[in-house]
Amino acid sequence: MEHRTTPRRPAPQRTELAQFLQAMRARLGPLDVGLPETGRRRTPGLRRQEVAQLAAVSIDWYIRLEQGRVGTPGVAVLDALAQALRLSVAERRHLHVIARGQSPVGVAAPLPVADSLRVLLDGMPLLPAYLVDFRFDVLAHNAAAAALFGEDFGTGAAGNSARTLFLVPRVREMQLDWAQVAREMVGHLRANLARHPGDPRLLEVIAELRSESPEFGAWWDDHTVRQRAHGTKRLHHPAVGPLTVRYDMLATLQDGDQCLTVVTPADPAAELALREMLVHRSNALTRPDVRTLAARTPPTETPADRAHPAARRPARP
Repeated sequence: MEHRTTPRRPAPQRTELAQFLQAMRARLGPLDVGLPETGRRRTPGLRRQEVAQLAAVSIDWYIRLEQGRVGTPGVAVLDALAQALRLSVAERRHLHVIARGQSPVGVAAPLPVADSLRVLLDGMPLLPAYLVDFRFDVLAHNAAAAALFGEDFGTGAAGNSARTLFLVPRVREMQLDWAQVAREMVGHLRANLARHPGDPRLLEVIAELRSESPEFGAWWDDHTVRQRAHGTKRLHHPAVGPLTVRYDMLATLQDGDQCLTVVTPADPAAELALREMLVHRSNALTRPDVRTLAARTPPTETPADRAHPAARRPARP
């Protein structure tokens, strides 16, 4: 009796990978990738051998990959395919996820702050809020954040919230639970470095903190990874005294790995204190000897402005 072997069906993730590669290949023509046009084609898009040529892989291996008959591809091979198929950042990430089950590690390019996020920040006049990237460079903040953290927040030496937490005495003294907050910051930086190991700016921030802060150096060397996206902390503001607030770190899902942090009152006393801070700041800015933020010349440059000079905007009051 003759036994017939039933062909094994590819796993669902391999099928998804094969279909994705076929779809990306179909949307490109030879001229899109710098290859010569060679007459009529029976089907649209690049041929498999052309993709293999561009990615520097064997044609046989690539055919089996599109048929779902290959194991888990390596990171370098996936990046070569992403380049060959002219994938966007989001598409490259999707390729790695469906092929390997994990996002790729790479150097992220700084992105300008979206207009909608600036409107969102200004639309929360009573709640301190600010936007940072994965390096904790402050990209934008609202007036309430300036009232809470100081007029220099997000500018110059105070342009990075991790740096100010460890190296600016005023900010450190303001945090009544400084050690807890600071250890969480170390954890965030270590996790971000795992995702962006070659980012020069992130490495610069970490190197400065290791050099200038004994606490940071000790916690970094013990491989602290203690992240928290929301929590409660106690502050002492020079104008209104002690207050307890909550904070939430909200990811924006931007390719630049930006995060919006919003500070909210934990009790009625803190709500009143936040309002008093805004009044105190408003009174200070209207004094004859104090210039308003809008009157500063030239406008203060932020990390986002340095990365994208064309996106510079005047500072908001």
